[in-house]
Amino acid sequence: MKNSRKALSLVAVLALAGCGIVNGPAADKKPVQSEEKSPLAEYMGDGFSSSSGGGMRMAVRAGGPQESDEEQLAKQRKVEDATAACMKTAGFDYVAVPPESNPKSKFNDAFNLPPDKFAEQYGYGISTIDWSKLGKDDTSNPNTAIRNKLSPTAKKAYDKALNGQFATNGGNVVVMPEGKSNAKMDTGCRGKAAEEVYGKAGDKMADFSKYDSLFKDIQALQKRIEADQRVVDATAAWSDCLADAGHAGFKKVDEPRDKVSKKLDELTGNGGAQTPRPGKNVVVGPPSFDKVDAQKLADLRKFEIELAKADQGCKAKVYDAPYKKAQFELEKEFVSTHKAELEAYRDGMANR
Repeated sequence: MKNSRKALSLVAVLALAGCGIVNGPAADKKPVQSEEKSPLAEYMGDGFSSSSGGGMRMAVRAGGPQESDEEQLAKQRKVEDATAACMKTAGFDYVAVPPESNPKSKFNDAFNLPPDKFAEQYGYGISTIDWSKLGKDDTSNPNTAIRNKLSPTAKKAYDKALNGQFATNGGNVVVMPEGKSNAKMDTGCRGKAAEEVYGKAGDKMADFSKYDSLFKDIQALQKRIEADQRVVDATAAWSDCLADAGHAGFKKVDEPRDKVSKKLDELTGNGGAQTPRPGKNVVVGPPSFDKVDAQKLADLRKFEIELAKADQGCKAKVYDAPYKKAQFELEKEFVSTHKAELEAYRDGMANR
């Protein structure tokens, strides 16, 4: 299952709301696009999207799609209460913060912008947003003040009690070394609280194994869409359009975004994905801009915005409509031949 889902780019996010164990970089977060659901999305759920150049993605709510927002909030409150009780047992103060009182990110409005307006202000949101800083200036959370009063040694102990082995104090992701994926992990009070409310994440992920065949078929569908002559011709037209706008050399629609990411990696020394060494955990996450040359970062941001604007404009002009037509047509055929499997998936997710 792991390989088929990785190749699919179906990102199944079991969002244990309020758990806060890991929080990866969101540099590929995209502005909301208000389009009608594709034929496949009708079965795969609200978190599913298949977009030009973005592959296929899927987000799954921890409590199941059938739960109302209030039911989700109620569970998040339980997680906070359980976290506070656990921290008290561990000898630390922790205030249960109601989820509705959490301030919205300062970029919340940005990601509700239409794609063209987002590109004008933020490009792709890669070098233009310092994701490593998000949430660190939240002075409204009483737990920030509690932690800030501790000594460096006490902070480490506090972080470990709260987040267990995931206590990186950087909002990053801990990658487990090979061979330890099944080992029992210390997820701290937050992890224990989330498991108490939502159940074991491993059990929920195991639910997906029964859909291996469906995921592989969707992967094949995505390849058929990309190979459709209408999409091939549209990609060539998009490439020519970008070249005319001063950005030559791009042959695949995900290459402009990738180029900006690589340039940022060069600036920050992030070097892309890290491979865990035997017996060692590796912490990965959004790179910090603190030690980056300010002028070079400004130049990259200018390059990103100009490229993203041209990319978005060319897609809207010559690419998006042909891609959507091919996508909807091929997805409709796929639904007609996989209706039973899709209904089983939809019903299974609704009853989690």
